[in-house]
Amino acid sequence: MSGAAIYIKEDLKISDVAIEVLVGTINIYSLVGAAIAGRTSDWIGRRKTIILASGIFFVGALLMGFAPNYWFLMFGRFVAGIGVGYALMIAPVYTAEVAPASCRGFCTSFPEVFINGGVLLGYIANYAFSMLPLKLGWRLMLGIGVIPSVILGIGVLAMPESPRWLVMQGRLGDAKKVLDRTSDTLEESKTRLADIKEASGIPQDCQDDKVSVTRESSDGSGVWRDLFIHPTPTVLHILIVGVGIHFFQQASGIDAVVLYSPRIYEKAGITKPSYRLLATIAVGCMKTFFTLVATFLVDKIGRRILLLSSCGGMILSLLALATGLTIIDHSDHKLKWAMVVCVCATYSTVAFFSIGMGPLAWVYSSEIFPLRLRAQGCSIGVAVNRAVSGGILMTFISLYKAISIGGAFFLYTGIAIVAWIFFYTLLPETKGRTLEEMEPFFGTFFKWRSTMKELKRSRVEGADSSAQP
Repeated sequence: MSGAAIYIKEDLKISDVAIEVLVGTINIYSLVGAAIAGRTSDWIGRRKTIILASGIFFVGALLMGFAPNYWFLMFGRFVAGIGVGYALMIAPVYTAEVAPASCRGFCTSFPEVFINGGVLLGYIANYAFSMLPLKLGWRLMLGIGVIPSVILGIGVLAMPESPRWLVMQGRLGDAKKVLDRTSDTLEESKTRLADIKEASGIPQDCQDDKVSVTRESSDGSGVWRDLFIHPTPTVLHILIVGVGIHFFQQASGIDAVVLYSPRIYEKAGITKPSYRLLATIAVGCMKTFFTLVATFLVDKIGRRILLLSSCGGMILSLLALATGLTIIDHSDHKLKWAMVVCVCATYSTVAFFSIGMGPLAWVYSSEIFPLRLRAQGCSIGVAVNRAVSGGILMTFISLYKAISIGGAFFLYTGIAIVAWIFFYTLLPETKGRTLEEMEPFFGTFFKWRSTMKELKRSRVEGADSSAQP
């Protein structure tokens, strides 16, 4: 949409405010998908929910590609937005529930890798289709989205159902088959099944292939009560962290950098539209490459180190971008060095975001919620993520006109500083632990380090006592 918006404005003769609404409202629309995706996936399963999301994407892309006017285009964005809400919730949840602990962070990062791959392909498609006649070019930029939605819908047919969802339905035999296929060893498969049974309240000595389960366990009812009305300290800590990491991921202004990068480059002095689109292709390349790097680091060096490094780098990059844009705004002539600073700062902002805050918001939030709360807990995080992203995109042009474009990025810098403090004080490390081992590390809020030390001491003492004759 970032490239298509240039041509949509020219073709449909609409204002900057209309462009703001068009670009940003997909994230507001995705709140609808995110709000119902958690309950849907608890009801029909993770796998069928992915198929549903791909169908919604297909219809949305088709409607946008054939849009004759602004309001028809907005309706297509609404349909596509619902698909976005579904997909952003279900992809990390499904992956986290299927993958073993040894590579869960690596696998759960891949939705973000391919989101960025899609963004990069979108930038390239924008540049290619910009050569076509005005009325056809932007419609192909948006309508081509039907292709990956078809590939997704067909590909998911070969994927297994989540073993944790199967256990919630009482289908232990089917869950065991999936765990045997997706675990590093058969011994790990047995351990994972035992942990999931314990988390679901199923007796360990139960060896039946099919068992009866309560309605609350099977369809997700009662979850909102446990999350919001009567949360335990552990659930409250998890909820604050799960929502907070998504809030700060978007509030730091990354979508303004990515989707409004052509305008940023215009402000920096790059005036030719095709040059601005080429510069945005480089943004897509940076985003995809560094997200891919993060997938190989997340299970080796841990979530916290990547998050803190990523956020710290973003603070410095946003500060450089804000400073460069402010200097250009107050200069009477073109400053090439300031232009270079702004372009490099956008690239470094995207790079630092992609190596940590981008993929890890999805990785971390998908692995900390207890099994029964996971799908709907993650849907809350997605809803906050999309709401904040929509707010940023729908206000960015108005914001920079009010306080200058440099002032807008100084504001995002301040938010990124608060994010770093939040991550440092409230987020425990989750690397190498199974999903069922997460809960003990939450519930003490700012004192989680003491809790981790006590748990480690208890394990050492337990190992020593068992080793004694």
